[in-house]
Amino acid sequence: MPKKGGLGKGLEALFGELDDFEKENRITTIALDLIESNPFQPRENFDEKGIEELAESIKEKGVIQPIIVREHGDKYQIVAGERRFLAAKKAGLSSIPAIIKDITDEESAEIALIENVQRKDLNPIEEALAYKRLIENFHYTQEELAKRIGKDRATIANSLRLLNLPEEIIEKIKRGLITAGHARAILSLKDEGEQKRLAEEIIEKKLSVRESERLAKNREDLPEEFKILSSIFKNVKLRRSGKRFKVEFVFDDISELRDFIGKFQS
Repeated sequence: MPKKGGLGKGLEALFGELDDFEKENRITTIALDLIESNPFQPRENFDEKGIEELAESIKEKGVIQPIIVREHGDKYQIVAGERRFLAAKKAGLSSIPAIIKDITDEESAEIALIENVQRKDLNPIEEALAYKRLIENFHYTQEELAKRIGKDRATIANSLRLLNLPEEIIEKIKRGLITAGHARAILSLKDEGEQKRLAEEIIEKKLSVRESERLAKNREDLPEEFKILSSIFKNVKLRRSGKRFKVEFVFDDISELRDFIGKFQS
């Protein structure tokens, strides 16, 4: 069960001020081949350019701030400082300064999440998945998790809702083609086909979040007959002017048009 207390709005809530923390804890040097990545690391991909730049800095100035690790069998597992660890390897170092702490799985997962969220390193889906793992693995309620990591409950709830989107939209969010704000507008639509069409229109027309919200509201108010039509034909669009409706079929290329005509010829 979750423990009382919390990490507040930063790692300082657990470790105290960094300078004081380092004074009170012995900094040691650990061989890189004895260190393992944090299994609770929420980042799926690290920015290679950023790692390269940090590696160059390490070559010139060394590792200025030690990483934090915990004992794991006969090795050590990273608690905080994954980027420094990767950059040190790229810089050709054989060891790295580290502080060894007695950290639980629960705390390790929280710290990895907070470290990335503070630096805005996570895309919205990585952040949502991290919240989901913390809730499932450590049996938090959304309210308890919010207190632990210094967020409000609505932020956690809205983040988790992103995982209800179709997988192809989730991939677009990961790639930065759609923001979390756009995604919330898409989520206001109940029909999956409508969600996908709105996502494509957001990307194609480079819509703002406000424009996306307005478009989503208009689509939600569409007559049931059009929703039936759009469930049959995925490339259909509806334009409305007062009481009049205009139905458009949109094709990316001639082969799509031929496939569409073929449905009526078979």
